[in-house]
Amino acid sequence: MQIGKSIYLDYQATTPLDPRVREAMEAYSGDLFANPHSLQHVLGQQSAVAVESARTDIEAFIGASAEEIIFTSGATEANNQAIASVLFSNNSRRNKILISAIEHKCIKNAAYYFAAKLGAVVEEIPVLPSGLIDIQAYESMLSEQVLLVCVMAVNNEIGSIQDIPRLAKLAHDYGALFHCDAAQAPEAIDINVKQWQVDMLSLSAHKVYGPKGIGALYMKNALQASLPPFIHGGGQQFGMRSGTVPTALCVGFATALNISKQQAGETRRKLASMKQRFINNLSQLDIDFRLNGSQESCHPGNLNVEFVGLDAIAMLESMQPEVCASTGSACNSEMVQPSHVLKAIGLSDSQAISSIRFSLGRYSDENQIDHAVQVIRKTINSFQLESL
Repeated sequence: MQIGKSIYLDYQATTPLDPRVREAMEAYSGDLFANPHSLQHVLGQQSAVAVESARTDIEAFIGASAEEIIFTSGATEANNQAIASVLFSNNSRRNKILISAIEHKCIKNAAYYFAAKLGAVVEEIPVLPSGLIDIQAYESMLSEQVLLVCVMAVNNEIGSIQDIPRLAKLAHDYGALFHCDAAQAPEAIDINVKQWQVDMLSLSAHKVYGPKGIGALYMKNALQASLPPFIHGGGQQFGMRSGTVPTALCVGFATALNISKQQAGETRRKLASMKQRFINNLSQLDIDFRLNGSQESCHPGNLNVEFVGLDAIAMLESMQPEVCASTGSACNSEMVQPSHVLKAIGLSDSQAISSIRFSLGRYSDENQIDHAVQVIRKTINSFQLESL
């Protein structure tokens, strides 16, 4: 996608709104504005039908049963609800939460926060240099003390795709619940919560060409009755998440997932082709780089690239406004904090702060890829000249 002079290569941060999604949402921002919980009149009923139709579509997309999707403001809220609800309801002697060492910060920070408040402990499951869970280490950490395991399906920085069915089964063998953050998954892999045997799963619309501000938490029916709501109020959404549901956003979310499903094969083949072209171009220009994470079990549009010996943040600044990508490093006025994901797969601080994530998407094309790599080459040349 090119906007003016800018080539957008940050699709794993957010995706542009698909025009078909915008069109589907328009009616619910106009005449069909009524509160979907106002069921005493026809306009409220029309909104309610739209919300329930969207819920049904999303449940079908992930293979869920009826009334197993709870709309949230996004995957961050869904992840917080999954962790908090399990901990608040815990009356057993189980007091451990296991999370992968490369979980998104909204899982990591929520797990540590709620565990500290509610008397539990958090342990991080190591990963291999590929970014995949170290199965031997994981099995050694599982015990009758484990209450909940959280592992994301597709990593947001290095794209690693985990074997969720296997990981969930191992958790269940010890009586633990299993939650999966699948925000990055729809464009990369098929999701089926019944086949995966997950107890909870989080989704986000804006990672799949839908609107910002809407996500969902899958929670299997058998679990809902035993968990408290995360947001209290009027008892909407089966009592699990109070608040007025945003009709237009729900419709947009479902539309986005339906489009993703229809185009899945074509999209994934295209992303894989563009990714390989990117890698080939870097190699042909004799750029000193390394790819981070697994290339065999990886999001087809993800490239996390270490530019050996260079400062990734300075590179991105120098490439503006032509190339829009990102790093996993956190910056403040005093220091750069290397990405915890890259550190977890064994990179040194210097390697981590030399790494940039380029994420390709639906509107990427060959010309954009070729031009972006030329900008990278020009940027590296300018840095090398400055160092002489």
